[in-house]
Amino acid sequence: MSIKGLDVSEFQGEVDWERVKAAGYKFAMLRAGYGYDTVDKQFRRNASECNRIGLPIGAYWFCYAFSPEKAAQEADGCLSTISGYRLDYPVCYDIEQASADYVEKQGVPFTSALARNVVTSFCNRIEAKGWYAMFYTNRNFLDTYLGTDLPKRYAYWYARYADQFDGTDCGMWQYTSTGSVPGISGNVDLDLGYVDYPSIIKDAGLNHLAGGSAPAPSPSPQYITYVIQPGDTLSGIARRYGTTVSTLTQLNGISDPDKIYAGNTLKVPENGTGTGSSAQYYTIRSGDTLSEIAQRFGTTVSALARLNGISDPDKIYAGNRIRVK
Repeated sequence: MSIKGLDVSEFQGEVDWERVKAAGYKFAMLRAGYGYDTVDKQFRRNASECNRIGLPIGAYWFCYAFSPEKAAQEADGCLSTISGYRLDYPVCYDIEQASADYVEKQGVPFTSALARNVVTSFCNRIEAKGWYAMFYTNRNFLDTYLGTDLPKRYAYWYARYADQFDGTDCGMWQYTSTGSVPGISGNVDLDLGYVDYPSIIKDAGLNHLAGGSAPAPSPSPQYITYVIQPGDTLSGIARRYGTTVSTLTQLNGISDPDKIYAGNTLKVPENGTGTGSSAQYYTIRSGDTLSEIAQRFGTTVSALARLNGISDPDKIYAGNRIRVK
C-alpha cells in the first residue's frame, strides 16, 4: 500500500486545498507550531479547510526542547493548538539538526540520550492525552542520535530525498522537498504513506474519534473554536459563553486553569452548559467576509470580533463556526 500525501507549513502560504484534493492527494501533515506555544500562522486555516473538504490530516510540532520537561510542555502546546480539529493521522514530533543547533545555543550539550529522552517525553505525553504519537527525522539524525529502538516504539515518519525507497521500517516516507502540487505556490514536501492510520486511529478510539467496536455515542454537543486573546482568563471566557471553568478544562485537556496562552484555541460548547442558551451560530463559507455576515444577522463587525475573539476581522476561515448572536 502506498498513499499519496504532502506536508505544509506557513511557508507555503495560503493553500487552495480543493485543488490539492482534486489532484489526488489523500492526506496532509500540517505544521501546528514549534517550541512551547508558537502556532504556525497558517495552521488554523489549513486545518479548517482540510476538515471542511474531508481531506484527512495529521499535525507536526517542531522540537526546540532542551529537556524532557520542555518536551512535555511542547506537547501540551501542540495539543492545545490542534484540539479544535479532526485529525485522522498522527500527532508528530519533528526533531532534526536545527533542533540540536538550538539546544546547543542554549548552552546545553545535545547528546543522543537527550534526543531520545525528549522524543520519548513528547510522544508519551501525546499518548497519555489520547492521541496517536509519531516522530519525524532524517536518516542521518536517526543514526547519529536516536538509534533503532524508537521507530519500534512509536510511529516513524522518515525523511530521505531519493527516487527509490530504501526499505527503512517507517509509516510514512518524505521523499522530496521540491514537489509541485496544484493549489500550492512554490516547492512543497511530498510523502508516501504505508500505513492506514485513519483506520488504526479510529478503531483504537484515539485522537478523540469514535472506536470501530465501541458503542455508538449519544449525540455530542456542538462546539465553537475560540482563539485566546491577551488578557483572557478561563473564568472570563466561561462567563462570556455561559459555561464553566470545569467544562472548559475537561473539554480541552487543560491541567492548570490558570495557564492559558494567547493565540491558542479552545473548544467551547455552543450552548454553554446546555441550559437553553439562545445563542446563534454560523459556519463560515468560502468567500464570506465578516462584514457580510454582520449585515446578514443584523449585527456589527466589531460585535462579531468581540464575541468570537477575532483579532483581525479580515482573517476568517471557511469551515470555522462563529457566534453571531
